[in-house]
Amino acid sequence: MTSWILTPEAFDSASASSLRRDYYDEVASRYWKRPATPEEVDRSLAGGGVELLAPPTGQFVVGRYGGEAAACGGILMLDAERAELTRVYVRPAFRGKGGAGLLLEQLEEEARSLGARRTVLNTRLDLVEARALYVRHGYAEIPAYCTGPYMEIWYGKDLGPGR
Repeated sequence: MTSWILTPEAFDSASASSLRRDYYDEVASRYWKRPATPEEVDRSLAGGGVELLAPPTGQFVVGRYGGEAAACGGILMLDAERAELTRVYVRPAFRGKGGAGLLLEQLEEEARSLGARRTVLNTRLDLVEARALYVRHGYAEIPAYCTGPYMEIWYGKDLGPGR
């Protein structure tokens, strides 16, 4: 039986970089309602604070299904008690296999290990699958905690005790 393995990994490893590229390609293409160009994806990957997704300021997680890099996500500590979920992504070929929920659980555990008592995130209204996932896993809509051009709705969740 094939199963998921989720582990912290450097945000710039080959697998993490490939997953982040696919994430930006998909979310940008959906936003612009046309395929993103490689140059646009490159611009999205440049900067953006990804280097903070390593302890003590954050963590990046890669999920593998059957040994293949299939999912990723990061947490970024916003302050002593809040961690932001970011770049949460499951490749289309691996959706519907239970990885998204496991990824959220792993990211929440990583947030707890860095001292977070609450997780927050922002997303766009058109990312309906992501929004449904967050709500299914206990996230509730909250007031905006940040602003930006691609932020339309915000969610939060209090973290209980770990696994």
